[in-house]
Amino acid sequence: MGSKKMSRWTLPLLLAAITLSAEYVQAQAPPQPVKIGPVTLTGNFRTRVETWDWFKDGTAENAYAFSGSLLRLSFGQQTRNFDWQAELAAPILLGLPDNAVAPGAQGQLGLGASYFVSNDRSRNAAMVFFRQGYLRLKGLGGNEAHSLRLGRFEFLDGAETTPKDATLAALKRDRIAHRLIGNFAFTHVWRSLDGAQYVYNKPNTNFTLLAARPTRGVFQVDGWGELDIGLFSVALTRPVVGKKSSGEWRLFAIQYHDWRSVLKTDNRSLLARRGDMGNIRITTAGGNYLHVFDSGAGKFDVLFWGALQTGTWGALDHRAGAVAVEGGYQPSIQALKPWIRAGYSYGSGDGNPNDDSHNTFFQILPTPRIYARFPFYNMMNNQDLFGELILRPHAKVTLRTDVHSLRLGNRNDLWYQGGGAFQPWTFGYVGRPSGGNRGLATLFDLSADIQVNAHSSVGMYFAQAQGKAVTSSTYPNGKHARFGYVEFAYRF
Repeated sequence: MGSKKMSRWTLPLLLAAITLSAEYVQAQAPPQPVKIGPVTLTGNFRTRVETWDWFKDGTAENAYAFSGSLLRLSFGQQTRNFDWQAELAAPILLGLPDNAVAPGAQGQLGLGASYFVSNDRSRNAAMVFFRQGYLRLKGLGGNEAHSLRLGRFEFLDGAETTPKDATLAALKRDRIAHRLIGNFAFTHVWRSLDGAQYVYNKPNTNFTLLAARPTRGVFQVDGWGELDIGLFSVALTRPVVGKKSSGEWRLFAIQYHDWRSVLKTDNRSLLARRGDMGNIRITTAGGNYLHVFDSGAGKFDVLFWGALQTGTWGALDHRAGAVAVEGGYQPSIQALKPWIRAGYSYGSGDGNPNDDSHNTFFQILPTPRIYARFPFYNMMNNQDLFGELILRPHAKVTLRTDVHSLRLGNRNDLWYQGGGAFQPWTFGYVGRPSGGNRGLATLFDLSADIQVNAHSSVGMYFAQAQGKAVTSSTYPNGKHARFGYVEFAYRF
């Protein structure tokens, strides 16, 4: 299937699905949980058809489509002193491309190729595994503020609390959480953590401690095992309350230790990297602040997030940093309830591959797709200047379009992609040469999320990346790319 043919039908299909789905939006009461004695049963099924038209290499298959589905069944119980949950997951991948891996730096052409390579080069793959299984002890020492969770569970950095204000809650969910540690929920397998989480939670203070190891998964359907990586995270979150405004600040620190003997992805030569199988030990310290102001003519919001890193990258010293600054305005227009936002983010790059220092910001184990909705880039060695428009024509319909101007942070470093470790033998990030350039791409996208009824939702997305000097230096046969999908989810 050629890229021109794909571009002709992908966007019309997306718009048609938006129109048809919106006609069937229904207002219903939330679904009632299924009870088996004291045990509650819940489930979720999500299926998605993805179409990829990756930057063209001239030899491999850059344009293709495949489907991915994920069935989750969860059993749990809540009491005054404890709760527990056990969740089974069954990812199913069908029709993966078997000729979408190009030689050399061009590598895997989109996530379809990543799924294919990660599952023994099989076009179809499926598995059943325990995604979560934990016990939470509540009211430790007779104080309801203390709790301890043990076992396998999800953890999202930045989502330790949920503000009462709807705008603050949306900002935390979409623009703070997942930046450094996430469940990679966009993929068809996800990621969990094995470990312990302590929480002290009061209305004006949340203190969270985490010690864990990440599981396999993300692109590999076998999510049973864990990785030789250790995580330790601590975060303090407090609200800021005003008469016509509300906000929140958070301080955090994350210790990451990777003792797998795998080839690192950085801008050194292959020979230098093969000679350095030393551990990665990185400490990340930072914070974020977000605030919403009600002006009477609408709501204004501001957001700041920043982090500094120190440690060792194998034989190299590691020093890096990242920052994000954003703002938004929601005018008092009831018809479409628009939300206009803009922002800038920067992740440092490394300027000299031959010295004894590594300066590329390391994004740890994020969910990159939240911040890179067409996931051909992440926050490593990246500058992202963006504008965003969100429209809510109905309580159950959200439309969004973004424009991103993307550049590399340093022309001597790589163009990075990925979201962290997911297999014992795979580093988790890939890097393509910059060709001595900084201009990466201009990205335009459009999405629609529709809550059809209490059980069902539909999501649609289409994006086009107009490649610049960096992409054309790696893909001279076609520096532009497209990505789209239609997704259906059902929960009970």
